[in-house]
Amino acid sequence: MTHYLVLGAGGMLGRKLVAALTGKLTLHDIVPPPAPPGAEVSSSDLSQPGEAERLVAGRPDVIYHLAAIVSGEAEADFEKGYRVNLDGTRHLLEAIRKVGGGYRPRLVFTSSLAVFGAPFPASIPDDFNLTPLSSYGTQKAIGELLVADYTRRGFIDGVGIRLPTICIRPGKPNKAASGFFSGILREPLNGMEAVLPVPETVRHWFASPRAAIGYLLHAGAMDTAALGGRRNLTMPGISATVADEIEALRRAAGDAAVALIRRVADPAVLAIVETWPERFDCTQALALGFKGDADFDEIVRIYQTDELAAG
Repeated sequence: MTHYLVLGAGGMLGRKLVAALTGKLTLHDIVPPPAPPGAEVSSSDLSQPGEAERLVAGRPDVIYHLAAIVSGEAEADFEKGYRVNLDGTRHLLEAIRKVGGGYRPRLVFTSSLAVFGAPFPASIPDDFNLTPLSSYGTQKAIGELLVADYTRRGFIDGVGIRLPTICIRPGKPNKAASGFFSGILREPLNGMEAVLPVPETVRHWFASPRAAIGYLLHAGAMDTAALGGRRNLTMPGISATVADEIEALRRAAGDAAVALIRRVADPAVLAIVETWPERFDCTQALALGFKGDADFDEIVRIYQTDELAAG
């Protein structure tokens, strides 16, 4: 039976991932995450001394490292961003290394498109340079390098996946600068007003939560021999503008839903979002079996099916 350790198990993706896993589960987050019967649950700050060592003492076969603070919070709180997003990752990798005895787990690290910085080509290839323009992006880029190096040295079998912006995120808004991308769809679909802080011409790279869970599961089970030393991959997504989002909302829920979007410019949010890439050539990930959404209408339908219909 495969033993999974899920760090960040209480977050949206963490909860959905746990529901999709079959095996022995060890779940961790800063507060106790919800858990199925039989799962081992703990809560602590992963960046604190000794915590990572405790979590890997049971030698889990597959470790999903989803634990992080999001982009807006990492930019607003410089020290917290580096402590959680960088120190937590480094402590985890060091704890694995120190287990010894030939222990070499599969480690799936959730990275971000924020590792890339402008100027961008029309479509960003797999070998584009990492030049982040935010603290969050810098923390994730360093994490990618660590995953690659600890894999090279034989301590882990690492796979870093750069997730598109997840849309439509269920639940309440978080502190991510990208949160409005989901909010302008989620709130109107629930009959609530939403705020749009950027122009409708803003373009971005998206995937549904269902697609993201597929990426995580595939990364945890795939044959990594084809990766060689390049252990970090950009995941497939849908390139769409805010206007494209709004038209998908209109097709799904009509003009009344679109009318619930209120435009309130936020220069701070726009300044962050404008540093992000818009389109990718994900040839390598597709060749390795990662599968994304068909179009933005499918992203909306997935939310309606998985969240609204499920109650």
